[in-house]
Amino acid sequence: MVANPSKLLAHLTEPLTIGNVTVKSRVFQSPLSGVTDLVFRRLVRRYAPHSMLYTEMISATDLHHMKALPKLMEIDRHETPISIQLFDCRPDFLAEAAQKAAIEGADTVDINMGCPVNKITKKGGGSSLLRQPELAAQIVRSVVDAVDIPVTVKTRIGWDDAEITILDFAKRMEDAGAKMITVHARTRSQGYTGNAKWEWIRKVKEVLTIPVIANGDIFSVEAAVACLEETGADGVMCSRGTLGYPFLVGQVDHFLQTGEYLPKPSPIECLQVAKEHLQGLWDYKGIRGIRQSRKHMTWYAKGFMGAAALRDRLCRIESVQDGFDCLDFAIAQIAEYQSQNCMQPISPEDMAEMIAMQQ
Repeated sequence: MVANPSKLLAHLTEPLTIGNVTVKSRVFQSPLSGVTDLVFRRLVRRYAPHSMLYTEMISATDLHHMKALPKLMEIDRHETPISIQLFDCRPDFLAEAAQKAAIEGADTVDINMGCPVNKITKKGGGSSLLRQPELAAQIVRSVVDAVDIPVTVKTRIGWDDAEITILDFAKRMEDAGAKMITVHARTRSQGYTGNAKWEWIRKVKEVLTIPVIANGDIFSVEAAVACLEETGADGVMCSRGTLGYPFLVGQVDHFLQTGEYLPKPSPIECLQVAKEHLQGLWDYKGIRGIRQSRKHMTWYAKGFMGAAALRDRLCRIESVQDGFDCLDFAIAQIAEYQSQNCMQPISPEDMAEMIAMQQ
């Protein structure tokens, strides 16, 4: 259990300079496909007012052929600092997309060179660029020449354990004009399995002069602090730890700034935020938002007895009212047991039976 930030982390209370942009927080919300839309970012921003947030990654090729900007690229001009993340393997398309991002109001443009998903890598984007460092550098140079805002890169440590090329790759990105690099300390072949190899982030930090942001296995304040102490990174990026938990970025930032833990939200508080998230997705995307909400709702339903049964119902909701009915019922049950000061928490079987009666 971390008691206070170490002296090694004292500098993390200071603003971070990324090219010509200064941000007050060293804690970032990772871009996450299907997650970090405008609705989710607004929730994260509530708890992390100064952190850099990111859009979902956007295909520069798709953007080139669209007559109108996609919702993926829509940002709230009041949610600064905000970065728009792009992916592709075509320098000219990425340069064009970056110009559109700058016009939209992005504070930085981030180029995804780390996504391990086959449908991305097969087209030459994401982590496949780790095997094409010359092309990756050309991409960065083209985008840097196209916009006046800082260009950053998010990548992995290598293709697999036999091809950990991050040291050379990261130096090439810096030399090409990148103003910051975020390193997810896994290889492409790992996907999201196994442990993040934080030791490689420290090695990257030792060879670069631009800011290095650590990413991978940041699921708690304690993990964030341990990662920063081990790597010496200039900041930390939270990814999967924020699924169903938009509080994490703000919790980490508060601890780094004050040395104090924020109280963890109760199950009821989490479910109340889930309701807000659900309503926001409906208001913003309509029925498509309801379909997308199912995964979000199940992520919120964790950490209390009966959560499994609640998740089973939430993954099948067809409307906002469906979701509210499930969430309100769970909230009422939790509150009732708390008010009775019951020594035995509600069992999964009991919760399952009560939810079944509700349907």
